[in-house]
Amino acid sequence: MGILYENRNIRIETEESEIPWLKVFTQYPYKEMSEIPAETRNEIYGLLDIIEKEMLSYYKPDKINIASFGNYVPHVHWHIMARFKEDSYFPEPMWGTKQRETLLSLPSFSSFRKGLRQKLEAHHV
Repeated sequence: MGILYENRNIRIETEESEIPWLKVFTQYPYKEMSEIPAETRNEIYGLLDIIEKEMLSYYKPDKINIASFGNYVPHVHWHIMARFKEDSYFPEPMWGTKQRETLLSLPSFSSFRKGLRQKLEAHHV
């Protein structure tokens, strides 16, 4: 895991996984989405939109999953994942029952991170 991007309102972290998986957190630990100021909420939706489009363009996944739970960590946050019919859990969620053993051959996550970071920084100048 590592921080991909952050500003005064949010931070985006990577999740170690066989699939491209990012997490978007608010800098302040709001418990519920309704507690987040509208400006930050709108920023989060904009960032999720950018990330989703970049994942679709770069990885060409079968599906993008976006989830928000916060049951174990009561700090509202979003998971955004590029999913593939061949990944170990598909069609189950990544927290579900493993369906198969697999080795995905995906384009470089490092290159994806670099390109996405540039887009995020350009978006928030």
